[in-house]
Amino acid sequence: MNADATNPDATRAQAILHEHRDSIDRLDAILVYTLAERFKQTQAVGRLKAEHDLPPSDPAREARQIARLEGLATEADLDPEFAKKFLNFIISEVIRHHEKLKE
Repeated sequence: MNADATNPDATRAQAILHEHRDSIDRLDAILVYTLAERFKQTQAVGRLKAEHDLPPSDPAREARQIARLEGLATEADLDPEFAKKFLNFIISEVIRHHEKLKE
């Protein structure tokens, strides 16, 4: 549905939609760069673990991190279950990388 130039409400709605989408695009960039930095850190951890023959995963730390993230999500008004699924996905990727480094 296109904004009708003769309908000021539709024109305003399109402008607001554009602002929201610009904001979403900036936030997506922040997420990507933040995840990249996080993975740089976990790669360093993985190399350290491989050098010292430490296990690729740390279930106790992972459980603490999940609980911590669920609390942060609640504070941020984000669905804690979504946050938990998101962190579990990241953790599984980190463990996969650590296992590859250990080989």
